[in-house]
Amino acid sequence: MLQDLLPAAHIRIEPMAHDWRHAIELATAPLIESGTIAPSYVEALYRSHEALGPYYVLGPGIAMPHARPEDGVNRLGLGLTVIKQGVEFGSEGNDPVHLLVTLAACDSDSHVQTIAALAELFMNDDDVAALIAAVTVDDIERIIARY
Repeated sequence: MLQDLLPAAHIRIEPMAHDWRHAIELATAPLIESGTIAPSYVEALYRSHEALGPYYVLGPGIAMPHARPEDGVNRLGLGLTVIKQGVEFGSEGNDPVHLLVTLAACDSDSHVQTIAALAELFMNDDDVAALIAAVTVDDIERIIARY
């Protein structure tokens, strides 16, 4: 299920990010390159963070940046970015973030199964740790294939 929405071109392993904005830029770049989202989606993520804080940091080391479909989603998709050094998002108890899974949903219903699969993944501490430790996209794809 997840692998259908997460092609290898949407998976990145980055050594570091300067700050949370740079992390979001890195995490959304493959989705922009593929036409899954428009650049306006990134601006919406920045605005949401500034208005609401890091609400999308789901737990220790994990963030799922997402905005509304009308903010620039062209089609349902996912991006996965590992930031090796981690980055501070201002989420007490959950920083530094190492794993960003960017969600682009076209409407409020199309991504329900995707969220369920991601929740299952995020609850598996061993697989989350393996994603963060991954050194190749193939390593990540093998883990994602189980969800």
